[in-house]
Amino acid sequence: MPSAHDFSAPSIFGQDTSLAEFKGKTLLVVNVASACGLTPQYEGLQALHAQYAERGLAVLGFPCNQFGAQEPGSEEEIQQFCSRRFGVEFPLFSKIEVNGPGRHPLYQFLIGDGEDISWNFEKFLIDDQGQTIARFSPRTAPDNPELVSAIEQALS
Repeated sequence: MPSAHDFSAPSIFGQDTSLAEFKGKTLLVVNVASACGLTPQYEGLQALHAQYAERGLAVLGFPCNQFGAQEPGSEEEIQQFCSRRFGVEFPLFSKIEVNGPGRHPLYQFLIGDGEDISWNFEKFLIDDQGQTIARFSPRTAPDNPELVSAIEQALS
């Protein structure tokens, strides 16, 4: 059975990164953007990372410029912005496409037969076996009780 661990993507620093490195961890995969009304969610995503990393959660940020061109910067600019403005320590990847013919294979796997990504900061919760267990809308804040409960359940 295919899993999220079957895919790889370049890190924000350019190294090819296999998601197999995250086997055994619960993942929160998020398409992110630096110039969006939802960009302050970085703070909450970092808080989730800080709170749950020791229990096995890995937040993974995938910058995407497909929604209102709200991620126009270079990888270096994105990384510096996230680090300086929000103290982001969770893994960030190079820019990808999450919709259309250039959709990254990871996102093809995550979406399956579902609807396209609607906007920046859509979230997928992946269990420790690499299977999608929940999908949350962009407006679902990282501290939303439903999201936090799903993370805690996945980690238990």
